[in-house]
Amino acid sequence: MARVKNNIILQGLSGALNKQIVFKTRNEKVFVCSYPDMSNVVPSEKQIKEKSRFSKAVRYAQSVLADPKKKQEVAAHTPPGKSVYHQAITDYMASTKEQVSS
Repeated sequence: MARVKNNIILQGLSGALNKQIVFKTRNEKVFVCSYPDMSNVVPSEKQIKEKSRFSKAVRYAQSVLADPKKKQEVAAHTPPGKSVYHQAITDYMASTKEQVSS
């Protein structure tokens, strides 16, 4: 992994470029590395369940945004600076956590 120093163009850059290289910003320093090869990684049963739970949370958040009444209910307890969408995901994940951990 290469570290970029004092480069105004790459300053604060993060993300992948054409699935070839990845820019990561950690503690205001930019690092460049190769794109990770995840083809041989087998997710655990718990990871698969969490991914499924998160997918359901996203669908729930989308349904909240589509329904003005639900959106208003979630907006009522959404902290300043946080979107209703992200609050809906947080609510869903919190409400289903007990079921997963039991």
